[in-house]
Amino acid sequence: MSVQNKTVLTQHAGEVLYFAYGSNMSSRRLQARVPLARVIMRARLMGHQLRFHKHSRVDNSAKCDAFYTGNSNDEVWGVLFRFNAEERPQLDKAEGEGYQLDKVCLATEEGKVEAVTYLATLVKAELKPYDWYLRHVLEGAREHALPSDYIAVIESISTIADADQGRCQKELAIYR
Repeated sequence: MSVQNKTVLTQHAGEVLYFAYGSNMSSRRLQARVPLARVIMRARLMGHQLRFHKHSRVDNSAKCDAFYTGNSNDEVWGVLFRFNAEERPQLDKAEGEGYQLDKVCLATEEGKVEAVTYLATLVKAELKPYDWYLRHVLEGAREHALPSDYIAVIESISTIADADQGRCQKELAIYR
C-alpha cells in the first residue's frame, strides 16, 4: 500500500476518528459498545508492533497493544471508525484501566489520517489472551480483509481457555 503525503480525513467537532487494531476491529464488538460507530477504511500505524501483553485486571488475561518500536518496518494494521463524540465515554469505560487514549498518524491507501487509539500503559509479557478474545481480533481482521500474512501472525498467537464459560458465551454471542 503506497501512502501519499496528503491528509485525507479530518475530525469534525462532535465526532471521533478512532483506530481499532485489536478486538474492536470487529464491527459487531465495537458497535455493541459504541452503536453509532461506522467503518471508514483500513489503516496502518507505522513504527508499532501488535503485541498481546496489555494486562486486563478484570479477567487477568492479555489484550492487544500497538506497542511503539520506532522501527519503520513495523506496522500495526487496523480499521478506522467514525462515531459521535458523546459515545466516547462508553468506549473509555469498555477499554478500562491500563489503556490511555493517544493521537496517532495513520497510513491509508488514500494518504495520512490523524485519529485516536488506545495504547497500553499496563503490560505483562507473560500473559496470554483468552481464546474468545483472539476470536474477536480475528473476526475483525477477516471482516476488513487485512493482509493474509498479517492475519496469519494473529492466528499464530497462543491462547488460554477461559474457565468462566458464561463470560466466554456472552463474549461470542454477538457472532450468532
